[in-house]
Amino acid sequence: MPPEPNRTARIEARIAPDALVIVRRAAEIQGRSVSDFVVAAAQEAASRTIEEAQIIRLSVEDQRAFAEAIANPSPPSAALLRAAQAHRALIKDPE
Repeated sequence: MPPEPNRTARIEARIAPDALVIVRRAAEIQGRSVSDFVVAAAQEAASRTIEEAQIIRLSVEDQRAFAEAIANPSPPSAALLRAAQAHRALIKDPE
């Protein structure tokens, strides 16, 4: 078994007795301590949550609309043309 990483932080949680029974059983099945099991489960859940938050999911209709907008963009509006002109006036390209 690999050495345990250095532990520098502590968290505390209260758990219902019936939930603790399930957690203990799962930890036992994996051959881990309850603490190791809970930390690993929390890390997996946290990683999954972060990953899901970074993925944009579109309906089929929205996917088609997005692809259409990329393939056939609308001409720039007057406001966009003014913004581009203002940007060019502020930011001079080095020659």
